[in-house]
Amino acid sequence: MKVLFYDCFSGISGDMNLGAMLDLGIEEDFLKEELLKLKLPGWELDIQKDQRHGIYGTRLTVKIKNEDRAHRHLSDIKEILDSSDLDEKVKETSLKIFTTIARAEAKVHNTTIDRIHFHEVGAIDSIVDVVGAAICYEKLGVDRLIVGRLELGSGFVDCAHGTLPVPAPATVEILHDIPVSTGGVNFEATTPTGAAIIKSLANEYGGLEGFRILKSAYGIGQKVNPSRPNILRVYLGEMEETSDKGNDSVMMECNIDDMNPEWYNEVIDKLINAGASDAFLTPLIMKQGRPGIKISVLARPEKIDILKDIIFSDTTTLGLRYYEVGKYTLEREYRKVSTPLGELTVKLAYHKNKLVSVKPEHRDCLEISRKEGISLKEITKIVMTSFGEWK
Repeated sequence: MKVLFYDCFSGISGDMNLGAMLDLGIEEDFLKEELLKLKLPGWELDIQKDQRHGIYGTRLTVKIKNEDRAHRHLSDIKEILDSSDLDEKVKETSLKIFTTIARAEAKVHNTTIDRIHFHEVGAIDSIVDVVGAAICYEKLGVDRLIVGRLELGSGFVDCAHGTLPVPAPATVEILHDIPVSTGGVNFEATTPTGAAIIKSLANEYGGLEGFRILKSAYGIGQKVNPSRPNILRVYLGEMEETSDKGNDSVMMECNIDDMNPEWYNEVIDKLINAGASDAFLTPLIMKQGRPGIKISVLARPEKIDILKDIIFSDTTTLGLRYYEVGKYTLEREYRKVSTPLGELTVKLAYHKNKLVSVKPEHRDCLEISRKEGISLKEITKIVMTSFGEWK
């Protein structure tokens, strides 16, 4: 399983995240070309190697050519994304991050997400930070994103609403239920943009148990801090999934017949991001012939409380049931295979040390399909032929 781990010992901001992604191997030209698809003028990227406490990494700064005073609403951000040439998945991920911020700001200012207007986060540099994060995340194609304890900082920060305590109120709202620490540095270590990236993309929060580091990278922060290096460290690596034995899990279920169907996708995304192993919908015919939907959530027992809170807060159900289930998974391995279309990933599955399944990674195939205009069926055939020759 391909995993990205965020070590946020000095917090995270949008530019630190992009610096870390470039340091990890995302190509500078690729990022710039993708960001130009926003069709948003008036900015450029300043990318340099830099160091903090002798640790070298990549420092990225979004430089604004002309002052941007626009106070954009979520609808304005959505219009920018919709009119861009970005990949649909990148648009979806970007909007998810912005919506996370909008919800938090709306809560702080006692209004709705449609009426809230972004100040700093609606500026061009923050739009570039958020969309850049989505571009890099989708390009990496990881199976899970894990975050360690998040340092928030201390002191006060000046913003459009005046001087605010660190962490800023919106940051606090975003980071509910996430392990954090404070006071490690005397400035705003985690910004609302950084917090929203974590909240929107992370699958779980914890340590490195069972994690095999393949590559490490460093995003250099703008501030120089004497007490600890102002750096975001990320690891790209692999984790083995428990194989060929029963896993203690729970299945949580509820039946719903009175909810707006447009809400279901967001509910499923939140459940998966909160650590559910799987979450899915099943159509039902309920009492009195009413059509309904069953939400099913497979998870580890320790995830019950956080997933239960999401179900009750984000759906119209008045109750749910859960029961223990056994779960068997095959041992999995990911390999890069050279093909006439370039290097693509294949997923191998083993049962009792015997290879039983080979499948091209869908993200890689989809990217080639959209770029080259070749059907997924034909790409799969090419990859499998190349794998047979390579093996």
